[in-house]
This record gives sequence, structure tokens and C-alpha cells, in this order.
Amino acid sequence: MKTTLYTGAAMLALGTGMAHAQDLVFEKGEGAFTWESLEEFASNHDYSGQSIDITGPWTGADAELMESVVAYFEDATGASVNYSGSDSFEQDIVISTEANSAPNIAVFPQPGLLADLAERGAITPLEPETAEWIRENYSAGDSWVDLATFEGEDGEEHLFAFPYKIDVKSLVWYVPEQFEEAGYEVPETYQGLKDLTQQMADDGVTPWCIGLGSGAATGWPATDWVEDLMLRTATPEQYDAWVSNDLPFDSPEVVNAIEEYGYFLQDGFVNGGREAAATTDFRDAPSGLFQFPPECYMHKAATFIPTFFPEGTEVGTDVDFFYFPAPEDGDIEQPVLGAGTMFAITNDSETARGFIDFLKTPLAHEIWAAQGGLLSPHTGINPEVFETDAQRSLNDILLEATTFRFDASDLMPGEIGAGAFWTQMVEFTTGSQDAQATGEAIQSRWDQLSN
Repeated sequence: MKTTLYTGAAMLALGTGMAHAQDLVFEKGEGAFTWESLEEFASNHDYSGQSIDITGPWTGADAELMESVVAYFEDATGASVNYSGSDSFEQDIVISTEANSAPNIAVFPQPGLLADLAERGAITPLEPETAEWIRENYSAGDSWVDLATFEGEDGEEHLFAFPYKIDVKSLVWYVPEQFEEAGYEVPETYQGLKDLTQQMADDGVTPWCIGLGSGAATGWPATDWVEDLMLRTATPEQYDAWVSNDLPFDSPEVVNAIEEYGYFLQDGFVNGGREAAATTDFRDAPSGLFQFPPECYMHKAATFIPTFFPEGTEVGTDVDFFYFPAPEDGDIEQPVLGAGTMFAITNDSETARGFIDFLKTPLAHEIWAAQGGLLSPHTGINPEVFETDAQRSLNDILLEATTFRFDASDLMPGEIGAGAFWTQMVEFTTGSQDAQATGEAIQSRWDQLSN
């Protein structure tokens, strides 16, 4: 699954089990951290002698990073927090809620599962003022409120979760030295990106590295293309309707987005041609950027992709990225596609609600961000905490977003988003069927689910 691809330090180690409290990784009062936010939080929250359990998908190194953030909550409140990470979180949280043994807080990487449990009454709604806080303090705040708002057991809509640790997918990776030598400039509009693609082909070089291979999940990189293109050729409302099947896959809007992806698959535009794009493993696809001479000049991929660059590659120097641009005349200035996690209360307590309040502090984001691997739309973060200019630039894309949308295929029923959408996009990529037939095939499968 796309949302289970680990980034940064998470690739260093994987494991399960309980993470325990640890010393503060940064001494209070030092560095560029927003310490006053922690001080103000501490003055209003005393949970001495209380404890809460938190379960989430982070294991290994990411669990340690989560625990490093938790340590500041413990220090500020006197509470103790037990965090346990699991590679099978989605299954575990369903079992524990059904058995009335859920942790106080669960960290969901899949909004669909969160929505399902909220409708069953297994999630406690957050206070209405939390929704207003997100609107005012997160870039594209309405997008985040909408993402975490679901219908509850009472049939009414509530905010059920707090978004935290976000991945950005609207990125194109390139080697600056290659661009400079060839005289290419980073495009600022979607049409500029298409023009650059054509210019490269006219110059006799291959513009794009594309690889859809991913074992049983082959095809998912193509769905990321279509999702980003939906955000650039349709409205956010149409994107949402597409996710819920109110706008079918064979509608003109979705077929057009698939056709736009097809533009980048034309002869001479993709390394090895369409057949190679459909079969090349997504982990191997960006290697073409680093060949001499380059096999391709651009690669569209999310924030996790540097994990698969050659050892020692320095982001920001050896390789860089730019925002996958939007049309100049579009209604949305900077739509961003991504994924992320959301904290929800699955066993209510005062201390659990206090932890949600803690996540509102800039410091709760800064501690992880300073160690690498966390991006946040929280507008109160001091950008100086990021270790590198590249990390800071990545976060700027999130902060400058005018609209954010979660990966559509991860919000759709599994048989569609992790099934028909993947497989049919492989068929389209090879050229064995056109965009209309692709949309119709996926919609036919969705219609079968509804009968």
C-alpha cells in the first residue's frame, strides 16, 4: 500500500513492541524550538499520576521518534504515555475496539478505516473548537477539517481526528547539474511542465523516468499521477465526488485526467517506452536520473523516494525536487496531493484529550521535524528547526498549499483503490486500452460492488 511506505529514519529499522519513555532529545530552552508553546501548555495541563496508551503504525526508528515527542508531553504534564507500534495496526485496532480494549488514542494512516470506526461509535468526537483551531492554524485548514470529519454513530458529522505528520506526493525530482548543463529551467505552470517535456524530447533526450512495478501492488504510481492531475484539471469538489463514486470513473473529468497522464507516455517521453514504464520496479525507476549520460531527466514521486536513490546521494545538492505545478489559469493556486496520519481518541479520558491539545503546539511538530522525516501544515512551526534546506523546502510546499487532498485510491474501497484502479492503469500505461476504456473498466468493477 502506498501509505505504508516508510520515509527517512523509518527505513533504518522496523520492529514491533512497546516504546518506553526516554530523556528529552533537545534540552529545553535551547535551539530554534518554540519553547514558549510548551511552557504555556504545561501551565494549563497537569496530569500527574495519570497514564494513557497510544497505538499506531510507527515501528522501529519511527517509534523512537514518536517517543521522543511523547517525552515532552510527559515532562510538561507529569503523565506517562505507553506507545506501541504495529505493522498490522489496521487489523489490531479493529480487534481491540470490538473487544472493548482499545487504547486511549489510535494513530490512523487510513482515513477510510477511521471513518468506518467513527460510524460504529468506536471513536470519540473532538471538541468543535478543535476544528476551528485547525482552520486557523493549518495551511489549507478547511481541507484538513474536511478530511477528519465523518458521520458518527448519531448520524451527525463531527471532527474525529487531528492530522499530524504529512507526506507530500506532488513532487518532481531532477538533477540540478543536468538541468543547468542543458539549459532547462524548473517550470512554474502545468503547461510549462508539458512544454519542458516536449523540449527535452525535441533535444533528443528522454524527459521522464516512470516505473509502476511493485509486486502485487503494481500500478499504484500511475494512480498518483491521475490523482495529481485530477486536482489540476477538475475542482476539489469533483475530486471528492470521485472518491465517493458520485463522480464515476468513466465521467469526462476522470477520463480527461487519465488522458493527461497519457500525454507523458508518448513516444520519446518515457525511459524505455510505455511497456518498460509498466513493468519497471518503482524503486528502480529513478536510477535513470543518475546515469551518465542521463537515461531520463525527471521523476514524479513522493517524499519517500530518496530512500531508493544511490547511496550517498544528497538531496538539495546531487538531486532536488520541484512542486508538480498547477495550471496558470486554474481556480486553485497550489493544490497538494499527499497522505499522512491522524490521531483519534478510541478510549476517552481527560489525559487523552490533553494529548490532542499538546499536538496543537508547534513544539510537538518541531521535535520530530528537527530529527528528520516529519512535514507539517502547522503554520506556527519555526522553519529553522529543519535540518536541511531541502526539508524546509518540502515543508514550504505543504505550507503554501491552497488545497490539500488525501491520496484518492487510499480512500476508495480496497477492491477499487488497491485493485481495479491499479491493474487498469497498467493496461492504460502499456497502451493496450485508451482512457475511456480504462475508466469504464474500473467503474464496472465499482458498480459490481454496489449490487
